[in-house]
Amino acid sequence: MSLAIFWILLGVALCVMELMIPTAFLESALGVSAIAVGVLVMLLPIAFSWQVALWMVLSMLLFWALRRFSPRRQPPALMDSTEARTITSIPAGQSGRVIYEGNSWPACCSDQDVAIATNQTVIVVGRQGNTLIVMPESALL
Repeated sequence: MSLAIFWILLGVALCVMELMIPTAFLESALGVSAIAVGVLVMLLPIAFSWQVALWMVLSMLLFWALRRFSPRRQPPALMDSTEARTITSIPAGQSGRVIYEGNSWPACCSDQDVAIATNQTVIVVGRQGNTLIVMPESALL
């Protein structure tokens, strides 16, 4: 089997694999590059080491060009529910603990001058790392 046929078969196989196992265009970039190298090898006699180098360069360029079509990763959004209940008091300017979606979380009040008592309903307004930022429900009514 000639190297041109090898490259073209490799490219077709990689493109078919992309259809079966989506990898954000990685396999398709490798496949299209292999097909391009196969066509080029048919036209010009190129040493195998240069063929591999050309395949890698074309693959990187195609992957870079196709990355705009892959879905962007977004930071995890705040969870659906926004209500929590304090299990410890949250002193002004300090943190305490709340029950949120069935789990205990560290929490602090978004207003540094407000203290929240134990067993109070609070509204989750944000998150900073693993610490929830809360406001007392009475402050938002």
